[in-house]
Amino acid sequence: MPALAASAAPAQDLAEDWRAGGFGLYVHWPFCAAKCPYCDFNSHVASAIDQGRWMAAYRAEIARLGQEMPGRVLNSIFFGGGTPSLMAPETVAGVIEAARAAWPFANDIEITLEANPTSVETGRFRAYADAGVNRVSMGVQALNDDDLRRLGRMHSAAEARAAFDIARDCFTRVSFDLIYARQDQDRAHWRRELTQALGMAVDHLSAYQLTIEPGTAFGARHAKGGLTGLPDDDLSADMYLDTQEICAAAGMPAYEISNHARPGAESRHNLIYWRQGDWAAVGPGAHGRLTLPSGRWATEAHRAPGAWLEAVEARGNGDSQRDLLGLSDRALEYLLMAMRLVEGLEIPRYLAHGAELPQGRLMNLAELGLISLRGDRLAATAAGRPVLNAILRELAE
Repeated sequence: MPALAASAAPAQDLAEDWRAGGFGLYVHWPFCAAKCPYCDFNSHVASAIDQGRWMAAYRAEIARLGQEMPGRVLNSIFFGGGTPSLMAPETVAGVIEAARAAWPFANDIEITLEANPTSVETGRFRAYADAGVNRVSMGVQALNDDDLRRLGRMHSAAEARAAFDIARDCFTRVSFDLIYARQDQDRAHWRRELTQALGMAVDHLSAYQLTIEPGTAFGARHAKGGLTGLPDDDLSADMYLDTQEICAAAGMPAYEISNHARPGAESRHNLIYWRQGDWAAVGPGAHGRLTLPSGRWATEAHRAPGAWLEAVEARGNGDSQRDLLGLSDRALEYLLMAMRLVEGLEIPRYLAHGAELPQGRLMNLAELGLISLRGDRLAATAAGRPVLNAILRELAE
């Protein structure tokens, strides 16, 4: 194994580092029809939404960021939430129009909108497509009604399948999410459900293990001992391994810890995050990363929808803070994000931040079969990905 010493690079050498990941725009829509009990995202239920007011605020923020970073080629736009399929098609069109005015679009720009089955209908989806959306990501989560009820979802399995069919008719690229390690779920149940889901899938599938987050309804219930039937760690790990096996056999291997795609259908927007590109972020609670002449900055918008809207309208800036990232912060972010990918991280990029890769620990992890070193790439192996957090602790310390 070649020696991997620390290598400090002049700051100017990192000014264009973001290009290895690309440049995207994240648009956060904070509203949902109902709050799911497992969800810790910044989402809120509102009885009335002034779509015109929100569109004007998004457009103003995009114009501000466009003036700050002129000439960038935009590789992706991602409407996340919340439930962006509650946005009026005119609002979506207005945001995309503002983005096009701020930056030139890549010829193959990916424009993704997240959707829930309860807010899907053909006319609405065709209007999104006309506005420029070319990829939809649907929150299906489960394919049986009992588990959907337990997860607090407002749709049935039949409604999810019908909504997926509508999406497939309107868009060439469609993804959907499933949650596993649910209450009273066993391996046989999950294998059947996943096989069924892959029969529906177009080109991309995200499979997330249910996690109980503090501050959620599930978190409070679990703390009181009321969330029964959750699988133990060993069973959850077996379900993860089953997911890798079944998806790979169906031609949709993992390219990231929780994401599977046919070759060429990977989420370009999420790859920007994992490859440490830049992304502008607008909307309540949105987090961005911007490389400017003064350095690489972490941005965060006001979290409360009303506070964000007021800040944009009154002060012309919805951000609550902007922090300059040091080289060690940038290196750690790259390590944590890139190691989630099957392709792993580029060793020269990591070392250019003044970071180190401890030789002894690398050798131990390689001997255990948990990492691979090929050329200038360091990656977790199939055996290492289930214990990625432990690998990262070894490499980051």
